[in-house]
Amino acid sequence: MLNVIAAATLAAATPAAMPPAEPEAAPAMFELRDADTTIYVFGTFHALDAKTHWFNDSVRNAFEQSNELVLETVIPEQPKLYQAAPGFRPPSVTPSASFLATTRMAISAGRSQGMQVDNGADMILRYAAEAEGKPVEGLETMQFQLDMFSKMPATPAAASVPAAGKAMGDGQMQSLTKAMADMQSAWKRGDQQVFVGMLAQLRTASPDTYRMMFTERNERWADWIRARMRAPGTVFVAVGAGHLAGPDSLLVRLAERGLPSRRVR
Repeated sequence: MLNVIAAATLAAATPAAMPPAEPEAAPAMFELRDADTTIYVFGTFHALDAKTHWFNDSVRNAFEQSNELVLETVIPEQPKLYQAAPGFRPPSVTPSASFLATTRMAISAGRSQGMQVDNGADMILRYAAEAEGKPVEGLETMQFQLDMFSKMPATPAAASVPAAGKAMGDGQMQSLTKAMADMQSAWKRGDQQVFVGMLAQLRTASPDTYRMMFTERNERWADWIRARMRAPGTVFVAVGAGHLAGPDSLLVRLAERGLPSRRVR
């Protein structure tokens, strides 16, 4: 999903300045290990340009060693097939107006930089897992995410979002496009501090949005990982890079549960 990108949009009124150069891609990855279980926790960027080469070296090795892939959610690729399934409940929620508006802005700015969801790290990992016959699981259901987005409160950033049918000003688009490019560059070089700054801005601008999108979800995901550590095997968990940064990160919540991690990339 585009949750981290949308959150970045809400917090991007004053994005931090980033160096113009983009080193070779080396996004952050962490490892939790005990006697018979290894869990890799990889920070993704949900929409990338086709020029981003990151699925190699240590990331590829960790993925190949893993028996299963776990994503934030598994998005149905063929919704019509799911509609015919027993017990299917069609999405009946409407994301908040401010969230929809900021998401549209994020998508537009990302596309101007060649970023597409199909090129995003989540989708590349999913395609690779399916091609190799690895099980793919979601930490959340699609319905859960839709319900969460429907409850997103309005934020101060929404005041600068154009109304439906109106175009953004050149200054707005340039600022957002730069923020998107800066975040993608930071992700490529494994710079978690950029996401720390983004999260701090979001927490100040909209504490409820921050709580719903990051704090509460990181708590639940930490509980899931703690439970999974009790069973043997190797698991590759891939969540948005923003969930691995800041004082309320998934890694902090894991450490609080007696599961320290170490950075392996």
